[in-house]
Amino acid sequence: MIALSLAFLMIFRDIATEAGIRWRHFNGMSPDRYLVESTTGGVAILDFDGDGRMDLLFVTGGETPRGKSAAGPVRHALYRNLGANKFSDVTARAGLGATKFYGMGAAAADYDNDGFPDVYVSGYPSGALFHNNGDGTFTDVTAKAGVANAGEWGASAAWFDFDRDGRLDLFVANYAQFSFEDKKRCEFEGKPVYCAQTAYPGRPSRLYRNNGDGTFADVSAPSGVAALPGRALGVVAIDYDDDGWQDLFVARDASPNLLLKNKGGGTFTDVALEAEIAFNPDGIARAGMGVDAGDLDGDARPDFVVTNFDTEYHALYLNTGRLPFREATVASRLAQFTRPYVGWGVRLLDYDNDGDLDLLIVNGHLHEMIAQSNRAVSYREPPLLLANDGKARFTRVDAGPVFTDAYLGRGMATGDLDNDGFPDAVFISVNDPPVVLHNESRGANWLGVQLRGTASNRDAIGARLTLREGGRTWTRWITGGGSFLASHDRRVVFGGAGEASTLEIRWPSGRVQNVTGLRAGRYQEIVEPKE
Repeated sequence: MIALSLAFLMIFRDIATEAGIRWRHFNGMSPDRYLVESTTGGVAILDFDGDGRMDLLFVTGGETPRGKSAAGPVRHALYRNLGANKFSDVTARAGLGATKFYGMGAAAADYDNDGFPDVYVSGYPSGALFHNNGDGTFTDVTAKAGVANAGEWGASAAWFDFDRDGRLDLFVANYAQFSFEDKKRCEFEGKPVYCAQTAYPGRPSRLYRNNGDGTFADVSAPSGVAALPGRALGVVAIDYDDDGWQDLFVARDASPNLLLKNKGGGTFTDVALEAEIAFNPDGIARAGMGVDAGDLDGDARPDFVVTNFDTEYHALYLNTGRLPFREATVASRLAQFTRPYVGWGVRLLDYDNDGDLDLLIVNGHLHEMIAQSNRAVSYREPPLLLANDGKARFTRVDAGPVFTDAYLGRGMATGDLDNDGFPDAVFISVNDPPVVLHNESRGANWLGVQLRGTASNRDAIGARLTLREGGRTWTRWITGGGSFLASHDRRVVFGGAGEASTLEIRWPSGRVQNVTGLRAGRYQEIVEPKE
């Protein structure tokens, strides 16, 4: 009976057109079938103007040597949230429309702690850092900051404070050695297709330390990051072992995944083999794209979900409190629901505010003719909403027409666009308009908080929040990165929580604060105490 009611329930509705969003993604697809064309499409949810409403930034790909736009200049787009699910295109005034490189994704955060989120745009053969001037405009400060990632194909990026100095540092997941001059020709039945990723040698990712004066130092080599080349696509920053230092899970494509344990002192060590997340159970590296982290089984420890290629299954790794992690891909039924899909963006979110984190995943294949060689797989694929029973076992939910339609899904971000306490989502479909999923759910209790760091970074990335009410406990983290080519609303919502709650915050600085008197059904700002 429950399954029947869910089948007729409109949970998410695409409001992009009625919201006034006219932008369209462009990847420069050409007869050359450059692999970069297949992976682009980023999105950020951020409050760029500080008015309390979440705005939208879309990152396009760009033109290729023989893939030109017939609809005018290719551009990114920034849409200001006007309220009532209406948005206004403010790209021209903001100065975020164009970059001199092929775009991939976005990472938004307040790197200089001035109260306004800045934006890093990744891409090939460089990236760019845009400083938020606080007046609705941005300035390209890449050269001064020293974060161009020159010569690399940058994919996802994550802001996090790896050295706990109160300033956000930047990790850029680099993919592969690539050049538009190096045309790799692959065919299927005489027609051009994208060559396998293994034709492109993997590259080291980069770590930039924030110097606090508007510049960054490339510490990829001394940190140990540069010694681990591979085809990196997704990254999430979270303290997986609860030692107070932010770690990194890096999802990689036909290269072993990385679990970079932060040792303090500015160095990382890869414990992926010991954690048993580097390879599948047969010792083969999966084609990892997106990754996210959170507590899926209610044990107050962060688990990881990774999206992979079709027939590989999207993977779930449960944190047992010590290494190795326990792979629950089959037991959770994630394998059952994801076998035919190529996954990209993934987010742990409590879509119905019942207190358990669910899964939202966007999918889409690379090869137009895939169905001719494998009838079980499609080129365009539907997204998935998987409801969690609280013990990391999932049920597929028919959440509305979008979930029965098909897309070339790539980057996906989540956040509360209308401040009603229920998470919305936005994703990119290659060469299509974006999909803006408004959450139509109502009725459940919720309690929202927004943290503001003082000794910690202002965004409080790295904070751990534990809410207790009666006999129930919720544990959440403010992570860096997450999903694929995306950046998210960092406010935390506790679904099902009432006003008798007590919130414990462990700030990134290490300070512990206990807060009572929180109000249900609204967001409230909590400022880190100075002592």
